[in-house]
Amino acid sequence: MRRAGPEAIICRDLEPEIRRVVFGGKDASVVAPARPMTAQQRSVVASLAEPPVAKAAQVLWYQSKALELMAHFLFAPKDPEFFCMRQKRVARERVERTKELLARDLANPPALETLGQEVGCSPFYLSRIFSREVGLTIPQYLRNLRMERAAELLRTGRYNVTEAATEVGYSSISHFSKAFCETIGCCPVLYPAAKNVILDR
Repeated sequence: MRRAGPEAIICRDLEPEIRRVVFGGKDASVVAPARPMTAQQRSVVASLAEPPVAKAAQVLWYQSKALELMAHFLFAPKDPEFFCMRQKRVARERVERTKELLARDLANPPALETLGQEVGCSPFYLSRIFSREVGLTIPQYLRNLRMERAAELLRTGRYNVTEAATEVGYSSISHFSKAFCETIGCCPVLYPAAKNVILDR
């Protein structure tokens, strides 16, 4: 299969109006319709007022900005939607991976820093995308997981409150009881016999 040469690639990536002028023949108009600048173009233009380099380097810096502007105006931008969709997909994958890691060991869940390392992003960014995707912070989600698991254990009848609390990582019965009441809707000592339990997700 024959590959396209660099000239063909450049031609393909040119803005349609530029391509028409360059390759459209003698009758092609050299005047393109006016259109507003993109956010990227405005950002480059705004940066020209205050070059962030030493005076000796400003000539090179302005030349680079001129080339950058030429690239913006002459060539069609890449589809921004593709990048946006990829970012959303990666964020969802990181959130799902975080859920798996939290559920793996409720008694000893990984710290936020460890979670960030495991999913490949900073703890701050992970907290932000997790809250956005799930609607809960990571600690809130973990508490819900723990209480759901504790409720399952109590329903079996083979665990008392202390044992269920220990299984999900609580050493304080008072803290466990408070979290259980807030999440499940009743005290853990009453839960096995409670009817119509409402789980506050």
